[in-house]
Amino acid sequence: MRVSIQGYEGSFHQVAAQQFFGKDVHVLPCATFRDVIKIASNKKESDGGVMAIENSIAGSILANYNLLQKSNLVIIGEIYLQIRQNLLVNPGVKLEDIREVHSHTMALQQCYDFLDKYKWKLVETDDTALSAKHVHQHKSKHIAAIASKLAAELFQLEVLAPNIQTLKNNYTRFLVLQKQDVAQPVNDANKASVNFHTDHSRGSLAKVLTKIAEGGINLSKLQSFPIPGSDFKYSFHADMEFDTVDQFDKVIDQIKPLTAEVKIYGVYRRGLWK
Repeated sequence: MRVSIQGYEGSFHQVAAQQFFGKDVHVLPCATFRDVIKIASNKKESDGGVMAIENSIAGSILANYNLLQKSNLVIIGEIYLQIRQNLLVNPGVKLEDIREVHSHTMALQQCYDFLDKYKWKLVETDDTALSAKHVHQHKSKHIAAIASKLAAELFQLEVLAPNIQTLKNNYTRFLVLQKQDVAQPVNDANKASVNFHTDHSRGSLAKVLTKIAEGGINLSKLQSFPIPGSDFKYSFHADMEFDTVDQFDKVIDQIKPLTAEVKIYGVYRRGLWK
């Protein structure tokens, strides 16, 4: 498998890709999420893509929903990845040797309780994995990086302090994407992602949500988006969890007459929190 990811080798996107496809998956690093979608949409370049969509602390990545909506990709799976940040150094380096710590600004922020114990200079970079690569390439005794354990393995670094993030219950949800004409039906699917918009008459959204509830479906996420060019009218992204695909199909048939448009982004297996 060749899948596009945002970031560099050793990033959490690669960890997520390996969790879904296995260690042998070949990742295609991309600078932006737009590039992830572009490469994932080209079957000559890749077999799909892995893209972060929300975080349990920071919330939804709204721009990525828009990218998904405009693409020809469907969701074939999801991964919930616990974000574990680690202090990485070259072999033999000790805490007292460190003068600078390099990482992405979000990673640094996630580790302030640990970092505040020391008087290190904090240097913001474009990517956690790139910071680890920099430490490895320069063989520095005085610079550490904050990144994943995968980055430590790839760049022959030591984990001097594991799990240094302040909030331990920090998960990122990733979507696994493939081209619509390539994706195969997922066996034992129990979750779907759907976008719909109503005619915006009074109570129209409530009617749709009532049909979903009456169908025995759990609405695990409902996200609104302004419709471009409209006067503050909105479409809705809904993640639905169900027991059988027939149950889901029946509910979709029931809400179609109540909506102006329904688009199914994917029917797939619900990810596990690990």
